[in-house]
Amino acid sequence: MTDRHIGYIVTLAEDLRSDDAEQTIIALKQIKGVVSVTPIVGDASSAMMLERARMDLRQKLWSALKDDYDLYLSR
Repeated sequence: MTDRHIGYIVTLAEDLRSDDAEQTIIALKQIKGVVSVTPIVGDASSAMMLERARMDLRQKLWSALKDDYDLYLSR
């Protein structure tokens, strides 16, 4: 028997002002099966901050590796 998902947590790359977030909320509501979208205001959970830090680290590592790879190819 497989697990059943009851929801997902979506972490934004950066904070959005509430008046600028309306289009994002509308888009999320249009996904099949989405019942509600509830914004989290202010200093949310540490899980979101951790995901942002991971994303930032991934981008920096990828950039560094890509630069090294480009140097290797140019030899």
